[in-house]
Amino acid sequence: MRTLIVGGARSGKSRYAEAEARAFGLGVVYVATAQVAMSEADPEMAARIARHRARRPHDWVLIEEPLRLAETLARQAARSRFVIVDCLTLWLGNLLAQDGWRFQAERRALFEVLPDLEGEVWLIGNEVGMGIVPEHPLARCLRRGGCTRTSPGSASGWCGSRSDSHRS
Repeated sequence: MRTLIVGGARSGKSRYAEAEARAFGLGVVYVATAQVAMSEADPEMAARIARHRARRPHDWVLIEEPLRLAETLARQAARSRFVIVDCLTLWLGNLLAQDGWRFQAERRALFEVLPDLEGEVWLIGNEVGMGIVPEHPLARCLRRGGCTRTSPGSASGWCGSRSDSHRS
């Protein structure tokens, strides 16, 4: 089953997905899309990455993949696994920092692979459309949905979505 968890920044989405992964009792693959090398120049992001790493069990497989998400999911998703992607918003930002061709190709590849994935695949993303209009063009693209919106047919195969509004 594919599940999308959407909520505000720091609302507990990752903790929720991690708790569900523990409850399922499957092998867990955690796909982190944050660019660790870039976090060295951003102490706040470096601290967030460290907190996420510290709370994950040591037997979970960690894959740090900022760009090739579809390829990673195709390799990792299996009936015996629970895959967490944290987070789609960072992944989209990483792609937008590349050229437009890369963004379109990776986005299309993700929508093509999603319906065929086996096992539990949980994708986490920030709700970005309810705040102020951002000053930066890339942030405005995320906010208006131009980066994530797609045709209704490509959403087939989604079994559910969850919005987590509590903060932990």
